[in-house]
Amino acid sequence: MKELAYKIQADFIKALAHPVRLQIVESLRKEEQNVGSIVKSLGIQQSSLSRHLTILKESGILNARQQGLLIYYYIADQDIFKVLKPIRLLLCKRLKKTEDALKSLERD
Repeated sequence: MKELAYKIQADFIKALAHPVRLQIVESLRKEEQNVGSIVKSLGIQQSSLSRHLTILKESGILNARQQGLLIYYYIADQDIFKVLKPIRLLLCKRLKKTEDALKSLERD
């Protein structure tokens, strides 16, 4: 049972483990967007975007709704940002330590 729980967690994290997918999530933070709008804001090809959107949707991070010919994507649960924030904070701490180490080398 625990193995299944770890697999589910790993798959969820894996869905976020791509720079473009993180950009998509951030771009949808405040409001839903259609595919064309996301393509423009991120500057990537629609075929690439579609692949990433599918992964995020299948993992439950995004939901979609269709309005006429357009499909709008939105964040399924805003708590995803409660997951991403500590990661950013941790990375900032690591970067600060690296920066401090480099500064100490300059002084030597």
